[in-house]
Amino acid sequence: MNILEPADLPLLGVPAPVIAGLILVLAVSLFCFILYKRLAVFLTLKPDPRTDNIGKRLARSIIYGFLQFRQPRYLGAGVLHILLFAGFMILSLRSLTLIGRGFASTFHLPFLGGNAGFVYEVIKDYTVLVVLIVCIIAIVRRAVFRPLRYEHPGAKGHGGEAYVILGMVSALMITDMIFDGSALALRSGKEGFQFFPAATVASWCIGKGAAANLLHIGAYWAHILVFFGLLNYLPISKHFHVITAIPNVFFANLHKGQIKPVRWGVADWMELPDIGVGRFEGFTWKHVLDFYSCADCGRCTDNCPANAVGRPLSPKMISIKARDYAYQRYPIFTKPPETEETDFTGVVITEDEIWSCTTCGACEQECPIFIEYIDKIVDMRRYLLDQGSLPQSLQKPMQQIKKKGNAYGGNKAKRGAWAKDLENIQVRELKPGESAEYLFFVDSCGSFDPRIQEISKSFARLMSKAGVDFGILGPDETDSGNEIRRLGEEGLFEQVRDKNIEAFAARSFKEIVTFDPHAFNAIKNDYQAGLKVIHASQMLDLLLTQQRLRLENDYVQGRIVTYHDPCYLGRHNGVYEAPRNVLNRLPGIRYREMQRSFSRSFCCSGGGLLLWYENEHEKERMGERRVRMASDIGAQLIVTACPFCLINLEDAVKTTGNEGKIEVIDLIEIVERCL
Repeated sequence: MNILEPADLPLLGVPAPVIAGLILVLAVSLFCFILYKRLAVFLTLKPDPRTDNIGKRLARSIIYGFLQFRQPRYLGAGVLHILLFAGFMILSLRSLTLIGRGFASTFHLPFLGGNAGFVYEVIKDYTVLVVLIVCIIAIVRRAVFRPLRYEHPGAKGHGGEAYVILGMVSALMITDMIFDGSALALRSGKEGFQFFPAATVASWCIGKGAAANLLHIGAYWAHILVFFGLLNYLPISKHFHVITAIPNVFFANLHKGQIKPVRWGVADWMELPDIGVGRFEGFTWKHVLDFYSCADCGRCTDNCPANAVGRPLSPKMISIKARDYAYQRYPIFTKPPETEETDFTGVVITEDEIWSCTTCGACEQECPIFIEYIDKIVDMRRYLLDQGSLPQSLQKPMQQIKKKGNAYGGNKAKRGAWAKDLENIQVRELKPGESAEYLFFVDSCGSFDPRIQEISKSFARLMSKAGVDFGILGPDETDSGNEIRRLGEEGLFEQVRDKNIEAFAARSFKEIVTFDPHAFNAIKNDYQAGLKVIHASQMLDLLLTQQRLRLENDYVQGRIVTYHDPCYLGRHNGVYEAPRNVLNRLPGIRYREMQRSFSRSFCCSGGGLLLWYENEHEKERMGERRVRMASDIGAQLIVTACPFCLINLEDAVKTTGNEGKIEVIDLIEIVERCL
């Protein structure tokens, strides 16, 4: 029996190409209108330069946008998403072909004729079956298993939209199967199941005759209507990310560890009428693109340590609530709400949410679409500080830094006093004009905290034993400012930064070395003064490789050792191997990784000034949960490479009842004890 093609059969007396053209024009026009309205807010947003290093951005778009390299971090869901995305890419050519078939029954894309066309049809048919199966699994997974990371605590849920999208995609696959299956039935299915399994399965259910032709025509028009319906539904739903995800990856931040300035393109931000983000329009265009691009997968919240211990922070909900706010204030089909403009910060996103963040970067590390949260949090904190709102527990240390250059209230003249207790070692305080191979930047914690002073002394002894030519700034050093900036005090950060840069410029040295990852990050990424800086773990790795230090004493004594990756050494600066290289050289080492390690390390909530932050919502402290993770693998010795992690974890060992069972030690200290 002859096959009636859609382009050859008038509908209600109207030629099919006319109907196809009308649908195409109306659908594309509606899509352009929706997109225009949806993006109108971008005209009100702040600038954000994201066009540097085009080659690197294109490479990242290919690797993480098209090849989906971050998806398998959640293996099951990741594989499903990769299959769905691959199906979307493959079937996009099919969609274009079917649109053309409404105008001419023999239409095909120029490069999909002959043998190439047959090969594509085979691949397409298998893809349709795979995508349909993935959609069914995804629906069952949401409806039956309901992963917690999909929940929307304290806000309107969008689960219904997911079912609409999955239903529409399933409808596209089914109508495609019926369209090809009816044609296969009318041709007696001579190609065989091995080539066209989806179409063959559909043909078994269709039979032959006039009904097959009616199904063939009906499936086509149903497919076209669902396709254009889906296209126009995407930008008005949470699935806008289908359109914006790859651009968002392309424009992602290439400079990890850095904080954006108060306002891009402004020389003197102190003259701005408002500081930070108080209103929604205070965000940059890239930050709002982030909100539009959120896939609602919840991976960020699932890895957020603040959320894990009960703090009122869900990174995902920041994006969801901000996107809902944008959709409400900039509607597509209705007038904007006639209400007085209210602040966004402190209202839509509460102060408790904003101050709960440790800026550990776990959310950003996990996001497959490279959504950024830290800059947004810092911008909202800048606004709160400008309004005089700072948590009570942080006010005193902040005032101490303003007055004395450190949060401990220590006398500036005694910043290098810790070195006076060293026996047979002279630590030079470099005066202006003097030089050394390495400048040891001790920072406030290593200068004034009694426990961390021991690490300063230990590191000085190690460098002296290895014959390293080093010196310190002494009273000319001030706080590195890493946490000051991340708490939103930009003016104070600039003051301490400029003082340190001035002190650096007055001396000659090859590199700066510090054992505090926060100081390491600030000097490397925030100062932007072209300074060379290394972390102590990298120096120890080098000295051991050069055999300038030899480890012979077995301090480990058969104990199981694990390593806690500090956030600002690992996630923010990619230093993972150097500390482990050092640990692997320890005599008698029995090493185990915790389940959450490397880029998935669990923040201990130390973070400099956050040691003073008190959060009444916590059901347990982050450091306590981290110690339990170490206990779960039988660790008896937790090594870290951050003074604030050390303080938090040592305290957590006591409060979890592990005193005498687990020892916490800095990498520098364990190296010295193994000499």
